[in-house]
Formats: sequence, structure tokens, C-alpha cells
Amino acid sequence: MNVSFLPMLSILIGLPLVGALLIALVAHVKWAKMIALTTAVLELLVAVTLVFTFDTSHADFQFIEQYAWIPTFHATFFLGIDGISVLFLPMTALLVLVTIIASWHSVQSLTRLHYALLLVLESATIGVFSALDMLLFFLFWEATLPPLFFLIGLWGVGAKRSHAALKYTLFMLCGGVPLLFAIILLAVNHAHQMGELLTQGLSFSFPVLLNTPMPDHLQTVILCLLILGFAVKTPLVPFHTWLPTVAMESPTQLSALLTGLKLGAFGLLRFALPLAPNVAGHYAWLLALFGAVTLIYGALIALQQTNLRQLLAYLSISHVGFVTMGIASLTLQGLQGAIFQLLNFTLIASSLMLMAGFIQQRLGSTELVHLGGIAKVMPTCTVFFYLCSVASIGMPLTSGFPAELLLIIGTFKYQFGLGVVGLFGSILGVAALFMFIQKTFLGEARHLPIHQLVDLRFHEVWALCLSSLLILIFGLWPQYVFDITQGSLALWLNRFLNLPLTLSFIS
Repeated sequence: MNVSFLPMLSILIGLPLVGALLIALVAHVKWAKMIALTTAVLELLVAVTLVFTFDTSHADFQFIEQYAWIPTFHATFFLGIDGISVLFLPMTALLVLVTIIASWHSVQSLTRLHYALLLVLESATIGVFSALDMLLFFLFWEATLPPLFFLIGLWGVGAKRSHAALKYTLFMLCGGVPLLFAIILLAVNHAHQMGELLTQGLSFSFPVLLNTPMPDHLQTVILCLLILGFAVKTPLVPFHTWLPTVAMESPTQLSALLTGLKLGAFGLLRFALPLAPNVAGHYAWLLALFGAVTLIYGALIALQQTNLRQLLAYLSISHVGFVTMGIASLTLQGLQGAIFQLLNFTLIASSLMLMAGFIQQRLGSTELVHLGGIAKVMPTCTVFFYLCSVASIGMPLTSGFPAELLLIIGTFKYQFGLGVVGLFGSILGVAALFMFIQKTFLGEARHLPIHQLVDLRFHEVWALCLSSLLILIFGLWPQYVFDITQGSLALWLNRFLNLPLTLSFIS
């Protein structure tokens, strides 16, 4: 592990909190907006700097920071990143910046509180991606709940926004219980394996726990608890019902954040399978089955939707099912495709949800009965929507293509039937999306309000340009992502398959 002399990760976690505090100290809304925007830009610059200084030749954790935190429990403020997690930091910073820009004129009440909560949420999310102490990870995981609860409940656009906020919070709290139990069992097992008393042998260090022996029966319990906790937030069927509700009731920018950040899927990849490798290798097929059911179910329900926001929510559920199949395949191609697709969520799924919100802000609805002919009055929005849509289905020259291709290859290598399910689910998703696009953007404008729509404003275009540019860059130059992730993923796979570290994504 490479220790960082400059606390880059602490800066990334602390900078949004400083921004939120400054917003609380100013009285003018204009100043609050500028502080939020400046903080988001600085956060993105620091995150990008960290990526460019990341050493791709080292597969282990880098930028290590470790400080005393709770000595009684042997818990430390332990941070670090590797090739699996490093790209999620700038993507999170970019997504928060885009949502701030997109909501510049749409938040009319309690504006200072709104932007402060967004920055607090960003800080907690960065912490989730960089925490290497399991207790610290759980703290950041739970710290995402309060800002999300208030953002949904106070600025939601639906009549049931309070219900949506409560539903989301209860789902996440229930999901947090098995996670906490698993973390406690891991720490207690370490004490037993070291032959020490609980007061002396507890350890919450993720690298230490990775190398702590564990009997198979306890691995089974740990794996089940972790998968259950992460499945709620991913979300996998049958724990998915909160996402369509929240997508309909929450403000545009928050819907984009929740569809763009898949912390649950990251948790499956980062913690669940590596901490119980013996059992995970035997029962990966069960996780793949949950992913396959989620993929097909989400696509079939998306085919029945008459609301654009709900359609995008169910397609997001379907796509994350495919990601779960890639993780469960235990192949380098499937894992690289899963990470690439998770990065795509922050670029593609969030942009589509933002544009659905832009339409709702202008028209007051995203129901199909109120749409049609939008391409004639909002050509700029239509171009961006089509670009993100073709990227979502894996069109070549977009970032969706290498992700979909690797997921398909990985699932076929794992099990032929699983690959067939992946292809079938992808086709269903394509049908659902483009049938709705045809009815929404093409054809005649049947309602008078359609003719009065205003195309994307300057700040909205800029918000979408940032993501669209990366969609094209990663589509034309995907090797950069592979180079960063390959070493750490090969090391990850060694826990299951004892593969050499020289694997290539095309092998």
C-alpha cells in the first residue's frame, strides 16, 4: 500500500463540508449558489488531479491515510483507493457539479439549505468510495440518508414526496441492519482468529479482514448479510420498489443523482464477494440469478410505462441487474464491464433523467399523453437525449459500447445461458426506450402547450455538454479505463481463481 503525503482523500471529503458551512454563514442566495458552484468545481479539479497521479502499475491501495479515531474499538479513520474505486471519485464530483448547474434556476425555496445538503451528500458519497475501515465505511453509508431524506421531502415535485422520502429512508435503514451485523461479525472473527480478547483483537480494517481466515459457515452468513444490505441500495428485485417512487416524487437533480450513483453495486464489488471468497465462488450463480431476474423484470416493466421518469427508473433497475451479472461472473471482462457501466450511470442515466426533469419543468408532466412532437420545439434537447439513448443501448463510438460488450463477453464466459439472458434483456430495454422516444419526440405535437416549450437554456446545455463529451471520449478511448482498473481487478480475481496479474481485458 502506498501512503499519501498529501491528504488528497481527506481534502475531497472535507472540501464539500467546508462549502456547506460557508453556505450556512452567508445570507444571500446568490452568494450561496456561487459557493456551491465553486466548491463543486474545486472538488472536481482535486479528484481529476488524483486520477492523473494514480499509479496504474500498482494494483494495491494508494493515497493511504490512517489516523486514530476510536481506539477502544481499534477503529481508525482509514482511507485509500485502488483501480476499482479511483474513477468513481471524479465521476461523483462531476455529477454533483452537473446537478448544481442544472438546478440553478429551478430551486426557489430554501435555496441555501438545498445546496448545503447537496454538498454534504457529496462528502458522504466520496467517503463511501474511499473508506478502508469498515466502521468508517458504515458511518459514511448511513450519512447519505439525512440529506437525501430532506432533499426528497422538501424539494420533491410530486404530491407524495413526503411518503417517498420516508419510504427511501426506511428501506435504507433496513438495509443497513444486515450490513452492521456483518461488520461486527467480521471484527469479532478477527479477534477469535488472533486468539485475543474482544477488547484487544477487534479489527475493522478492510485490508486486514481480507487476509483474516474465516470458516466457511461464517463466510456464508457474512456473504448473505452483505448481499442483503447492498441489494437494497443497488437496487435488486425484490428490493427495488423505492427507486420508481423516488424518481417520480423527488426533484430533478436528485433523481439524476440516485440513478447515477449505484453505491449498492459498488458495495457488492468492493466488500461482499472479496470478504467471503470461498463461499462467493460457490454461490456466485445465485447472485447472477438475482441480477438476471432484475434485468428482465426491469425491462419488461419499462415496456409498460407511460411516464418518462418511471421508464428511466425501471431501465436503470434493468441495467444494474446486468451489472450484477457481470460482477457475479467472476471474469475480468465481466468485472471491467460492470465498473465501466457503473461509470456510465453517472454520465448517461443521470443525463437522461435530467432531461426528463427539464421537460417536466416546462410542461408540468412527463406522462406520454401530454407529450409528442418535442423534437420540433426542443431540437437541442432532442439531440442530447438521442446521444444519451444510443449510448445507453451500447452503440459503438459511445461509452456504452465497451461496457455492454464486456458484460456480454463476461456473462457468456461464465455461463452460456446467462449470456443469452443478458442479450435478451438488453434487447427488451432497447425496445422500451426507443418505442417511448418515438412517441415522445417524434410525430405531431398534439397539445398546444407543446408549441410553447422553450429549448434548453444556456446553463442546461453546459450541464449536458460535460457528460456528453465524456460519453464520446470514453467511447473512442476506452483503454484508459481498462488500464486503470485492470491490475486491481486481476488482484481481486486472485482471491477466487488464482489468476495471474498479467491478464488483459481482451484475453
